[in-house]
Amino acid sequence: MEFTWKYQQPVPRRLRSALKMMGVTSSLMKVAIYHGGKMLINGEEKWAVDVVKPGDTFTLVLPAESGNEHVPAYPAPIQIIYEDRDFLVLNKPAGVATVPAHNVAVPDSLVNRVKYYYQQQGYENQVIHVATRLDKDTSGLVIFPKHRFAHAVLDRQLKRHLVKKNYLALVTGQLAAGHGYIDAPILRDPESFVQRMVGRGGKPSVTEYWTKDRNEQGSLVKIRLHTGRTHQIRVHFSYLGHPLFGDAMYGQSSALVARQALHCYWLQFYSPFKEDYITITAPVPADMRAAITAVGLKE
Repeated sequence: MEFTWKYQQPVPRRLRSALKMMGVTSSLMKVAIYHGGKMLINGEEKWAVDVVKPGDTFTLVLPAESGNEHVPAYPAPIQIIYEDRDFLVLNKPAGVATVPAHNVAVPDSLVNRVKYYYQQQGYENQVIHVATRLDKDTSGLVIFPKHRFAHAVLDRQLKRHLVKKNYLALVTGQLAAGHGYIDAPILRDPESFVQRMVGRGGKPSVTEYWTKDRNEQGSLVKIRLHTGRTHQIRVHFSYLGHPLFGDAMYGQSSALVARQALHCYWLQFYSPFKEDYITITAPVPADMRAAITAVGLKE
């Protein structure tokens, strides 16, 4: 896979520095140098120390990525919300894990489904890169970078909190109207391998929210995460005394919805390959819409 840029700076610089300006990491350059790729200036193969001059084109060529034979493909449908050469964004249904679990009878996760899709499409790169994840019973948008360069780009944005994600949640009880923050550290519950809790010594965790509609039964909340802790939204709203409808782990099960009522409906990230922001939305699923209506709220 090739990535080519025109050097528009007024001062010459080494190829290594020019590539870093475009988001190419040292690890990607090592792949180009030692593992079947190459670096070019004006179409000619060069070394990282060679000089790029104003007006030159420079290119990174990365080798094809062979798939992991230990990850089986699974022929189940995926709902593609967005796709280009570099990124695939899916609307994950509730009940499907993002990544494979150990010791399961059927290897059905989004990763297994995407592997099958890549095989059917005959893509050059067959490694399944996962940039964002959702709990098995949370629905909504998940990003799959389609090659190692896209993964590196998105990983840097995630570490800098530049990937923005909005969720919609149906929580029990009547939240205060308007806008609020939950700033409460989260750590692993010492009595559970899976469960998390708010507590001293936990990792800093911040959840911002807006109450869209509310009554005595429940509240519909728009949420933006400022940190990405495991179960963060579920833990934080349980901590407030307003656990999500259907969340048996942090609240209680509900006759209105058979899983936690949480959906990632909007996300935005920057694609340096398109030199533009990519903004994506996913519709609220039917089970959550039905629960929202049953509680007497409006989306």
